[in-house]
Amino acid sequence: MELKVINEKGEALAPVAASEALFGRSYNEALIHQIVVAYHANGRSGTRQQKTRAEVRHSTKKPWRQKGTGRARAGMTSSPLWRGGGKTFPNTPDENFSQKVNRKMYRAGMASILSQLVREERLTVIDTFTIDQPKTKALIQKVKAMKFDEVLIITDRADENLLLSSRNLPNVLVLEARNADPVNLIRFSKVLLTKGAVKHLEEALA
Repeated sequence: MELKVINEKGEALAPVAASEALFGRSYNEALIHQIVVAYHANGRSGTRQQKTRAEVRHSTKKPWRQKGTGRARAGMTSSPLWRGGGKTFPNTPDENFSQKVNRKMYRAGMASILSQLVREERLTVIDTFTIDQPKTKALIQKVKAMKFDEVLIITDRADENLLLSSRNLPNVLVLEARNADPVNLIRFSKVLLTKGAVKHLEEALA
């Protein structure tokens, strides 16, 4: 398996050999959908809360007498059947939304995404990617020189200059290979990997 390699001017260089298991896997839409949903769910925090019938502010007085009114029996205004009453099964702050994904499934899903990026010619490799100074303008010029409008840059180890230069750019994101996630791999139209990142992903996922 060979990956397309470019230089800092966007010119094609000799391709680099890569793992067939990681970049040549067949497309599995169901598995990719599962790990993307799980990634979003695992990042969700239980911050919503509703009150039970014991927690709402109400009177304990019986609204009307038990019999003879023609209306249904009622004991308290905190009943979930009443407007302003408590919830039957309320949401709580400690609610857990996490979903378990086996390590083997996660690796297979990430490999399927990376393989599809290669087939769609959305993934390219560069030797190294660094910035001399933390300048956003310098990073924009470098990205445009490579003919990218929107790109996810994955490096084996991102330096501070690169991270500072990219943090205000909505169309450029810099991640270390160990932090690569399925959502951003799918979201960006182009993905740029350093050779060190390719090696790291092969060791972690292949």
